[in-house]
Amino acid sequence: MKETKLSTTISCISLFGKRLDQVLSIIFNEYSRSYLKKMIIMNQVAVNGIIINIPDKKILGKETITIYLKNEQILYDLPENISLNIIYEDDHILVINKPDGLVVHPGSGHKTGTILNALLYYDKNIRNVPRSGIVHRLDKNTTGLMVIAKNIFSYNYLVKLLKERKIVRKYQGIVTGNVISGGTINQPIMRHPIKRTCMTVNRLGKTAITHYTIINRFKNHTHISIRLETGRTHQIRVHMSYIKHPLFGDPCYSNLNNYIKYKNDQKINQVYKFSRQALHANYLSFLHPVRQNLMSWTIPFPKDMIELISKLS
Repeated sequence: MKETKLSTTISCISLFGKRLDQVLSIIFNEYSRSYLKKMIIMNQVAVNGIIINIPDKKILGKETITIYLKNEQILYDLPENISLNIIYEDDHILVINKPDGLVVHPGSGHKTGTILNALLYYDKNIRNVPRSGIVHRLDKNTTGLMVIAKNIFSYNYLVKLLKERKIVRKYQGIVTGNVISGGTINQPIMRHPIKRTCMTVNRLGKTAITHYTIINRFKNHTHISIRLETGRTHQIRVHMSYIKHPLFGDPCYSNLNNYIKYKNDQKINQVYKFSRQALHANYLSFLHPVRQNLMSWTIPFPKDMIELISKLS
């Protein structure tokens, strides 16, 4: 079977002392740590030219790591000429407005055509940054602001800010039902035990905190503003579903029974053709990695959400 060699040089001080399988999962995050651990055990990983089959081998942070892949194992982190809607850029960071339908990382079902592929084409040096500079994610069908680190210093700094909850991320969304008042949802989240592509509230999960306020009310829906304190996968979608007000159009967390009483309303039927969860990351703010001045960005709704609000009004 044909073999492909994928090599990268580690130059990130923050990786010093970490396990080999952990380092691989940080750099090649398209694959799970358990999958990469299996590759190490199967003698498919070399450090400085020497095959290493010990997953807990400690890394110093300056090695050249090579993965020997069979043809069906090729990692799809290749540059692709995909347009990026750049809101701001300097030598250290890149802020983009992610459109609907664009996946952030390659993975199962989306091996190409992602933001990561676009970044590798836009800036060839970003390959040397962990996760190609991607600090946080948005779901495929969520639109809005994302910050990208263009160098290792900025990446480490922004990841630290994120962990310390010092990056302000605000969203706006349309949820089903009439929300009485704003509030805070503090419920742990973990992967759903049966629906593996979804998450769920579970006491065994990781801490997740979501704040929300009301912007406007419609007949059967509510326009809300959301601020994330933590950043779990699908956090807003899970939490709003948990309080019985799922995001409008959410394919994973909406309860279709909520819609049955509106089935004879032609206007509502027309509105329900909205093809994704009605969620938009409209605000982003943090201290600049180098200049240390407070920077913030606000962007309006995309066209489909503007039309949705117009119909609901």
